[in-house]
Amino acid sequence: MTEKTATISLVTCTSCGKPIPPATEATKFLCPNCGEIQIRRCGKCRKFGRPYKCPKCGFTGP
Repeated sequence: MTEKTATISLVTCTSCGKPIPPATEATKFLCPNCGEIQIRRCGKCRKFGRPYKCPKCGFTGP
């Protein structure tokens, strides 16, 4: 009998680069400038208003 292992790939916060675990307070939205890249932000970065930068167009936001 062979066991299969499942791996979860955690998404990272665009602002701080830390992994965002499932079921935590976080948000995701498309870049307000280009609309092509999905920005993900953890609860701490949202709370403290840390800036994020779109890797495609360079847009920075609060």
